[in-house]
Amino acid sequence: GELSAADAAVREASDVLVRHANSTRYEQVRTPARQQIRELPASALPEHAAKWAEAFAPRLRVLTDELEQLERNRDSIVDRLRGLVESSLATLRSAQRLSRLPEGLGEWSGQEFLRIRFEEPDQATLAERLGEVVDEATRAAVKKNSDLRRDGMSLLLRGVQAALEPKGVSVEILKPDAVLRAERVPVGQMGDVFSGGQLLTAAIALYCTMAALRSNDRGRDKHRHAGTLFLDNPIGRANATYLLELQRAVSDALGVQLLYTTGLFDTTALAEFPLVIRLRNDADLRAGLKYISVEEHLRPGLPRTEPEGEAIHGEITATRMFRRHASDDPAPTDAA
Repeated sequence: GELSAADAAVREASDVLVRHANSTRYEQVRTPARQQIRELPASALPEHAAKWAEAFAPRLRVLTDELEQLERNRDSIVDRLRGLVESSLATLRSAQRLSRLPEGLGEWSGQEFLRIRFEEPDQATLAERLGEVVDEATRAAVKKNSDLRRDGMSLLLRGVQAALEPKGVSVEILKPDAVLRAERVPVGQMGDVFSGGQLLTAAIALYCTMAALRSNDRGRDKHRHAGTLFLDNPIGRANATYLLELQRAVSDALGVQLLYTTGLFDTTALAEFPLVIRLRNDADLRAGLKYISVEEHLRPGLPRTEPEGEAIHGEITATRMFRRHASDDPAPTDAA
């Protein structure tokens, strides 16, 4: 009875070993031991068991150490990715905070131009989700035909997306109108409900917000100047006075200087600007250069700052000028 039970146990163990060796997980394994296990009769397997166990023991230790090292590396990558994701979520919160509008804009006064809402997961859930993102990228690296991008930015974006599951992120923006009602519109609906001028105004406000955010990230939050934005003929799309006023008020609040260029002589729109300069195309045929030069100042300057006067939208604090001197061509020199 005991012998029969022992024989049955050996046969069961042999069957388990053969099934293990035949598993599709190990199709790429080409070791002699696997080949022998698959081809030898079940009755011959026990006599090789001790030899295989002795040969596999050191290899098992090496593989176990390598797997533990890989797991530590994975944990390190997940931890680093988690830090970047948390920094990105903090950037979203800062974008909303920095988009706060100044006073004097009716219902818009003190409102945040951007409203960004999302739910942050706890640390354990975030680590689990980011681990899945890293594992997916690793599997894609093994597949030859995978089209999953594995650059750093793509990985970070997938990490942020995973962190905000299942609801994702909700972004709403104030809709510019003549009376400045505090009406918010989801960004996905902007193309349906915004006019061309409203879209342009929203785009300018978003740019100013991003410029202020970049300045804040660089530790320059105490310096109001966040850069200059050249606008290519925006008056053609947004010539309504309230849109121009709103663009300049938002840019002034966020420290961005707007420079408008236009070929339209719209006196109503131009009257909104404290400084208007007419330019003309010019060229230096000898040097093969094309440039623009000042034709005249239609409005010759910005208003002076009065101690108790109205707030102005900007002032020129520095200039750079290049003067081209008229001179004859130098006389030719004799060749040696």
